[in-house]
Amino acid sequence: MGRLFLINLEGNFYSCKHCQTHFALDDDIISKSFHCRHGKAYLFDKVVNVTVGEKEERMMITGLHTVVDIFCVVCGSIVGWKYEAAHEKAQKYKEGRFILERFKVLGPDGSLYMGPQDAHAPGSDADDV
Repeated sequence: MGRLFLINLEGNFYSCKHCQTHFALDDDIISKSFHCRHGKAYLFDKVVNVTVGEKEERMMITGLHTVVDIFCVVCGSIVGWKYEAAHEKAQKYKEGRFILERFKVLGPDGSLYMGPQDAHAPGSDADDV
């Protein structure tokens, strides 16, 4: 494995809840109105210190999208996804942008979002991938 070069952000930023690697600036949030299986998710214009998985077609609430999961470059935790393509015209603004799942990252003040109380209710198909 080669040398790992990390980008350290200054100001208010979101980071990995496992290893505190910096991901994105608070100023780069486009929307806080997104949702995932663990609760809130934020749409960002730019994200750093992540690697991407394989492209896949994923049916979401807003239609079919081509996405890649994104992982922390240091610890390998899945932290969200990147929109590669949106198949509906109204969703094109998401292309090339990133979702960070709030449950999987620390907030700018170091806070951890716990999500809805029933996120891991018995019989639920939710998992902490």
